[in-house]
Amino acid sequence: MAVNLVSKILIVEDEPIIRTALRKLLTRNKHEVTEAGSVTEATTKYTLADFELIISDLRLPGAPGTDLITLAGDVPVLIMTSYASLRSAVDSMRMGAVDYIAKPFDHDEMIAAVKRVISKTAKKQATSQNIKEKSDAIAGMIGSSPAIKEIYAKIHKVSPTNATVLVLGETGTGKELVANAIHTESPRNGKPLISVNCAAIPETLIEAELFGHEKGAFTGAATNREGLVAAADGGTLFLDEIGELPLEAQARLLRVLQEGEVRPIGSIESRKVSVRLVAATHRDLAKLSKEGLFREDLYFRINVVQLKLPPLRDRGKDILKLAETFVTRYCKEMNKETLSLTPEAIQAITTYTWPGNIRELENAIQRAVILCDDEKELDHTHLSIDLDLVHMDDDNGSQQGNTVATRNDPSEDLSLEDYFQRFVLEHQDSMSETELAKKLGVSRKCLWERRQRLGIPRKK
Repeated sequence: MAVNLVSKILIVEDEPIIRTALRKLLTRNKHEVTEAGSVTEATTKYTLADFELIISDLRLPGAPGTDLITLAGDVPVLIMTSYASLRSAVDSMRMGAVDYIAKPFDHDEMIAAVKRVISKTAKKQATSQNIKEKSDAIAGMIGSSPAIKEIYAKIHKVSPTNATVLVLGETGTGKELVANAIHTESPRNGKPLISVNCAAIPETLIEAELFGHEKGAFTGAATNREGLVAAADGGTLFLDEIGELPLEAQARLLRVLQEGEVRPIGSIESRKVSVRLVAATHRDLAKLSKEGLFREDLYFRINVVQLKLPPLRDRGKDILKLAETFVTRYCKEMNKETLSLTPEAIQAITTYTWPGNIRELENAIQRAVILCDDEKELDHTHLSIDLDLVHMDDDNGSQQGNTVATRNDPSEDLSLEDYFQRFVLEHQDSMSETELAKKLGVSRKCLWERRQRLGIPRKK
């Protein structure tokens, strides 16, 4: 491991000649050196935590140099003394000195001691940081942006509890991964995690699926059936798209949360269950509850701890890290040599706004790996991302942060080419060419070239 040994060092020595000689020695070895004549001067003039190392004489006017060991906190203190004895060396080390050197010291000996202390400290700090980063990470989740690190921290805090968690976020942001992480880090991880997409089950069947039913409870109920809530007993129930849950099913779910019991359809008896609920939605439940489309009491019950996942476009360098991870994964699955991303592909990936978030990115990479035959690089053409609509402005080299063209409505099956054409035709009567180009995030030159290629004449 390479360690940067150029450090900020504080010398605390009352003898000017020794202090000057030591300063010159350390400065010649590329260290940044500050001086003080006593413990009082060192603590009043400087912040000890600003230094990587403190070298102090043992005997100083006023307080002894060993007082700096406590005052400096995590900053290592190297003690030197002209009273070379085993007792003073042992006493200093017992008090926490990182090392001990006798005066008069040999120059090479001093530099070797400084190098040894700083190297050891740097490695210890790097190891601690590495351990912290590993402990902060969430299995299955990729990214180190501030936005996603905040989510990691909240997951670590809430997982050991039994608190109900509401995960909010756009489609494709990884809500199910969060539910998996919460369950894995909880005391319930030895029990089942039952995941249910409320939007994928017909409204007429959702209650029977969740809460079970007795034989003959309704047409087609030929046998008794345990519901998914009961199946999650002792574990975690993840209800994705809970905003799609019918009101009748909401009332039954509220009873599970309030009373800790579930009653199958057609049964007169309830069963006690212990279920930790994690719910997720991309909808505004507060608004739905005001409109009478979602029970307000249930909303308050599930909104104990709220985790709001950031969209992919707000995750900075995580986008490229995710893309490279997906490239490696799908190349391995398809027994292909690992492909690299061209500069154009990187530009497209990092400037496109990904309305479908991580799911859309993963699908785009999977498709690109499939289409990339006998090549060593993935280009933006394999990704089906039009650089003209996401590229940096040709005139000034700055990225248009509010590009309209890249924020295509995911509900509409339009290509970026189609969207460009439609936007121009719909707005060219009310916008100048400059305004059109700005809204689309391209230069006027690029706008003119695309008009020519698509056969869209400019309005007179």
